[in-house]
Amino acid sequence: MAGNSQRRNRRTSNKKGAQVGSGGKRRRSLEGKGPTPPASARKGHVKNRIANSKAKQVAAGRRPAPRRGGPKGTAELVVGRNPVVEALREGVPATTLYVQQFIDNDERVREALQLANELGLNLLEAPRAELDRMTNGLNHQGLVAQIPPYEYAHPEDLAAAAFDDGEDPLIVALDGVTDPRNLGAVVRSVSAFGGHGVVVPERRAAGMTAGAWKTSAGTAARTPVARATNLTRALESYQKAGMTVVGLAADGDVELQDLEVLDGPVVIVVGSEGKGLSRLVGETCDVRVRIPMPGGAESLNAGVAAGVVLWEAARRRG
Repeated sequence: MAGNSQRRNRRTSNKKGAQVGSGGKRRRSLEGKGPTPPASARKGHVKNRIANSKAKQVAAGRRPAPRRGGPKGTAELVVGRNPVVEALREGVPATTLYVQQFIDNDERVREALQLANELGLNLLEAPRAELDRMTNGLNHQGLVAQIPPYEYAHPEDLAAAAFDDGEDPLIVALDGVTDPRNLGAVVRSVSAFGGHGVVVPERRAAGMTAGAWKTSAGTAARTPVARATNLTRALESYQKAGMTVVGLAADGDVELQDLEVLDGPVVIVVGSEGKGLSRLVGETCDVRVRIPMPGGAESLNAGVAAGVVLWEAARRRG
């Protein structure tokens, strides 16, 4: 019968009896250890190492460089040992040099570190995994240089600065030129022949990247580059200011040696090597000029074409 079982310790009632207490251990075990600390506060984590490096920079009185990952276009990275060394040699305005931890030291690494010290760059050591993340897996070889965004001028500022100095503006505008090296070459020519700046469209055009800086051989530091939201409107604004807009075209009506306006306020418009000037820009030009090429070449790239016309302008201006 129920309740008459001979097995020992068998419960014969649903009522619980007295039990030995836990001494509060169970309650304490349920309390937890608080929120998980952020990665930057966890010893050994990559973000903790970076935070410590920044703290060292601040303690040394140097401003740490901004981290990559903000809005698109806020910074650019030069990746790889040769590109980094060449960029620093040419005066590309880098702000920070990232060096991989335990990097294999060679001549290029030593030169990069020396140039970074001479230029006053921030030097930050980072694990390989962090550099891989920053460069999206590119072959950085342990060296990454960070370049801040270029500060473009306004197109009207270029002409205004020349007029304020009592000079006739000499400006080059690029229409559809997408190679940064061509932009850098034009900037270098404008600087060499006494020009007052370069104008590029905001879209579908090369900007002042590390490649453009390198090709300019440092002249981009003293020759302003302006960015126009609408190149046609910018040219019309120059015309209202009394400047002549000259477009380079293989089928131009005037040969370069017969162009009489280069000794006055002028804007030289250079198109892409393949398509030349766009329709609207070509129609806006006051005159279309061609460069004579007795050797039979069909066209010149933007950098060479701009250099030829700028030389002629400088010759006429004395």
